[in-house]
Amino acid sequence: MFERPYLQVLKSRISEPRNFIQVVMGPRQVGKTTLVTQLTAGYQHAFHFVTADAISAAGTVWLEQQWETARLIMKQQQASEFLLVIDEIQKIANWSETVKLLWDTDTREGRTLKVILLGSSRLLLQQGLTESLAGRFETSYLGHWSFSEMRDAFGWDVATYVWFGGYPGAATLKGDEDRWKRYVHDSLIETSISRDILMLTRVDKPALMRRLFEMGCVYSGKIMAYSKMLGQLVDAGNTTTLAHYLDLLNTAGLLGGLEKYDPKLIRKRSSSPKFQVHNTALISAQRDEQFSEIRQKPDEWGHMVESAVGAHLINSAYTGGYHIHYWREGGHEVDFVLERRGKVVGLEVKSGKTHTGVGMPAFRKAVEPDKVLLIGASGIPWETFLAMDPLELF
Repeated sequence: MFERPYLQVLKSRISEPRNFIQVVMGPRQVGKTTLVTQLTAGYQHAFHFVTADAISAAGTVWLEQQWETARLIMKQQQASEFLLVIDEIQKIANWSETVKLLWDTDTREGRTLKVILLGSSRLLLQQGLTESLAGRFETSYLGHWSFSEMRDAFGWDVATYVWFGGYPGAATLKGDEDRWKRYVHDSLIETSISRDILMLTRVDKPALMRRLFEMGCVYSGKIMAYSKMLGQLVDAGNTTTLAHYLDLLNTAGLLGGLEKYDPKLIRKRSSSPKFQVHNTALISAQRDEQFSEIRQKPDEWGHMVESAVGAHLINSAYTGGYHIHYWREGGHEVDFVLERRGKVVGLEVKSGKTHTGVGMPAFRKAVEPDKVLLIGASGIPWETFLAMDPLELF
C-alpha cells in the first residue's frame, strides 16, 4: 500500500516517550483516515479509533466517554502508553476546552495517553486551537495529493494528473469519466460544502456560496474584482459576504482567493482576489468535455495546466511555510509571487509554445525580487515543475 511521506513523521512523533496532542488537518478524502490506519498497523501498543462523523449528536459528553474508554483499556492492559484517535473532531462543539481538561488531567497523573485529532474543517480547528490549547499541541496539514504521489500510487502520467487531479479515492473511476465526475461532484464537492461549511458555520446565502464556487472554478487563475463577481452572480449580497464565503471555501480545501502582492498590507488585503482551485478535479468534474477532447483545445488545456501549477503551489504553501500571491500593476501581471522568510520569488506560467514575458521586467523593477522564473516555454517545463517541491525555488 502506498504511504504518503508524512506517515514517517507521524511514526516518529508517536515513538516519543511522552503524551501529546497531534492535530492533522486537511480536505475531505485526501487520506487522513488511511494514514492513521497505516500508522496503527505498526503500532506496538493498544489504541482506540473513533469518529464524530458517525454520531448524529456527538458532543462533549461523547468525547469524554471516548477518552474514559481509552483510559480504561489502558488500565486493564497495564499498558505503558496508549493511542487515542478521534476523527472529525470539529463536529463537536467546544471540543478544545474538553480536550484541554482531559489532557491536563492525564499529564498531571503521569498517564502517557497520546492523542491524534483529525479534521476536515481547517477554520474551526484553528479557532479551537487558538482559544484554549496553546502550548499543548502540534499541527500538520495533509493536503491534496501531488502529481508525484498520484504517479507513484497509481502510475499516472502528468497529463492525466492535470485533468483528474489529486483525489486518490476517485482514481479508479477515471476509466468512466461520467461516473468519475458524478463521484467528485456528489462525494467531494457537495459533501465538503454541505458538511464542512454549511453544517458548521453560519452561511446566510448558501446558494450564493455555491454559485461563487462554480464561478471560481470556471475562472481559476483569473483576477476578478468583488464588484464584478456580484454583477455576474446577480445577487443582492455585498463584497464582504463574498470575501467571507471565499475564505470558507478556502479553509475547506476547495477554492482560494489569492491576494495581490504588495509590501503595504492594507493594499494587499483590499485587492481583487485571484481565483485558484486547490485541486484541478474540481474544474474537470464540472466541464462537459472529456479528457481526450480537452487535449485538442490548446487554450483550454493551457488553462488546466496553469491551474494545476497554482494548485501545486497553494497546497505546498501550508506545509512549506510560504505565502502565495499574484502581482499586477497597470497592464503588467505576474502569475504567482512566493514569499518566505523575507525572500520573494516571481513565477510566470506559460503552457503554450510562445512567451511574451511583458510582466516580469516591470515586476523586477517594482519589487526587486530575489528570483524570477518562467514555467513553460523556454523555462522550467511545467511537467518538471509539477514533480518539484516548491521549497526548492527558495
